[in-house]
Order: sequence, then structure tokens, then C-alpha cells
Amino acid sequence: MGRGARDKPRKLGKKLAQIRIDLDLSQDGLVRALGLGPKLTRNDISKYERGIREPALSVLLKYARAAKVNVEMLIDDELKLSQRRSRR
Repeated sequence: MGRGARDKPRKLGKKLAQIRIDLDLSQDGLVRALGLGPKLTRNDISKYERGIREPALSVLLKYARAAKVNVEMLIDDELKLSQRRSRR
């Protein structure tokens, strides 16, 4: 298998930010909620949300589980996340 360029989801960052906001969490709070404290920082979350970096598949799975959606919902630009009410 080659290392050619791959299509990147254009809307992933916005979806990840929406999940965090819907869960009513700060970026630090999200790191804790996902159980990724020592591995990720608020800065990493910021980069994901701004589309500068893409999270690892294991991190995407944690986002999907926190939002109670399938991972496909996050990576498929044709699918739209539904707005959810915050936990509060």
C-alpha cells in the first residue's frame, strides 16, 4: 500500500467542536471526559477543531462514543450532526 495523499474530511473540525459544545465542555474538560489527560492537551483539541491536525482513529472513536454517534457520522462530510442539548 502506498503513502499517497488521501481525502481529508473537510467538516471534521467543525463537527468535533460541535460535539464539545453540545456536551457543554471546555477543551480541557473534553480531554478529561474522553479520558485522554496525559496523551492530549487543550492545544491538541484546538488544532482538531481548527482543522490543523486530525485526531487518531482511537480519539475519533472516543468522540463518537461521547456524542453517541457512529464514527462515520464524524468523517463523512455528507452526513450532518444533529444539534443536541447540553448536559446542563
